[in-house]
Amino acid sequence: MSFHPFALERMMSLHEQTVDFNLSESGVHPVVLGELLEGNPQLIEELLATDLNYPHVNGIPALRANIAALYDGATEEQVLVTVGAIEANYIAIRTLLEPGDEMVTMLPNYMQIWGIARNHGVNVRSFRLDEAQGWAPDLAELAEAVTPQTKLIAICNPNNPTGRILTTSEMDAIVAAADRVGAWILADEVYRGATRLSDTENPSFYGRYDKVLAIGSMSKAYGLPGLRLGWVAGPTATLDEIWARHEYTTISATMLANKLAALALSADVRPKLLARSRAYIRKGYPILEKWLADHPGLFSLTPPDAAAIAFPRYHLEINSSEFVEKLRLEKSVLMVPGDHFGLDHHLRISFGLPPEYLLEALGRARDLLLEMQR
Repeated sequence: MSFHPFALERMMSLHEQTVDFNLSESGVHPVVLGELLEGNPQLIEELLATDLNYPHVNGIPALRANIAALYDGATEEQVLVTVGAIEANYIAIRTLLEPGDEMVTMLPNYMQIWGIARNHGVNVRSFRLDEAQGWAPDLAELAEAVTPQTKLIAICNPNNPTGRILTTSEMDAIVAAADRVGAWILADEVYRGATRLSDTENPSFYGRYDKVLAIGSMSKAYGLPGLRLGWVAGPTATLDEIWARHEYTTISATMLANKLAALALSADVRPKLLARSRAYIRKGYPILEKWLADHPGLFSLTPPDAAAIAFPRYHLEINSSEFVEKLRLEKSVLMVPGDHFGLDHHLRISFGLPPEYLLEALGRARDLLLEMQR
């Protein structure tokens, strides 16, 4: 069977640690461990006394309870903790789909689920987010893409790379399309809560339909990617099947990751982490917005609703992968080409970073653009 490499992650694996300025990440500037533990000396002592043993394979109860609290009507039995959302997506796809099955996904999108499905022999169909309509989903295309053979619809909300949040009516339309054929909805919601203009979290697909798997992570909205901890919330019977695949892949996330994630998602700490992420987003976006405006006629952008990423279109002939490679080699700045999301002549640019870092990185990118226009 042919294998489709994960082009985005391969590029980042090779280069994100070697450039001077990394604008390829999609989360905010990461939290320092001391910041997370600040003002909690008792917990520090507890962590120092922690037995570095296996935790509960499905996640320690305190963590699963805190995750369940994020979803209306969920209990800890409806949560499985994984090693990042990346594992959650993988084992969910391998549980729900067989080779020859049909899946529908939105484009542009984070292409992990697309790649997992293709590598598993699944027929992948798609529907567009329409750039001319502010990245709204083309519901007519969705209706056409979903057939009686469709087993799963994969959604990323808020969307990576556009930052678009689905409206309630759009979510209802996706649920109706799934319900029409009895398909599952796999909702990647790792940016939930990282809103730019509002302190209100966008709603989850969880609870809107009985065949929903909601995927979450500590990496994006919370600034804790180094914990490598994610989860899937869904019906208990289906989670039991997914759990069996979890035992074949990673067995469990680490004990320390479980305990630190439980702290981060506690009622006292979680709001502070989301406020921190929103602050980075709200400070960084105007810097990027001004940089784009300083190149009149070169960029078009629909402002993101959420997440620390923007997905501008650029009006140059050069292919996006070629431009990103040129920027890396000549200016030691890393962005993500639109090619990696199925849409050329776009760039995904991270802005949830310290202002001085972001300004210097964008300054180098400006220099390259000026050199290219001479």
